[in-house]
Amino acid sequence: MLSNLELIREFVDKTIHKKDILLSNSTLTAQTVYKTNQLTAKSQGVIATAQLHNTFPEFLVQTKSSHWESMNQTLAEYSYLIKGELDNRGFYRYQYCEVPKGYQMHCTKSVLLWRAWWKYRKNVLRGGIPLDLLIQNRDSWYPIRDLTISDGLLYIKTLGSEIAIHSEDLVIWLSKTDVNSHQ
Repeated sequence: MLSNLELIREFVDKTIHKKDILLSNSTLTAQTVYKTNQLTAKSQGVIATAQLHNTFPEFLVQTKSSHWESMNQTLAEYSYLIKGELDNRGFYRYQYCEVPKGYQMHCTKSVLLWRAWWKYRKNVLRGGIPLDLLIQNRDSWYPIRDLTISDGLLYIKTLGSEIAIHSEDLVIWLSKTDVNSHQ
């Protein structure tokens, strides 16, 4: 039997490739209903949907679901990002986003970006434009120049601006896949 994560990955993969799906385990069911793939948790109802007719399907994902973090991470692995605000039903809309070559996308709580920053911080101190970590702002990717935390807010300095994010908020960021390249 498929684990929950395997079933979620199968749901995302089949949807992206515009294929019908019918899978189930003891917790989740993924099925196609009227040209829409949907993922249902037996205890929570519909937790994700995607219409198959779009060139790049858009996913709607229920944030209150206990499977939201797995769904969120799986969509990030396929280069899908949250776009816009939470809708009136408690769903986020995810759309395909081009990721620059040599980077991996993450959509995590901002505190995980802070942890990654400490790993790459020494590269910033060497001077030049740091390209180890990039953050999305206004639909573009910007190198992170500095990160500080104060009063529960994470302040991210890029080349053009400073972004303030609550430590529990989601942030979309990129890390280099091969740290040893271009040094």
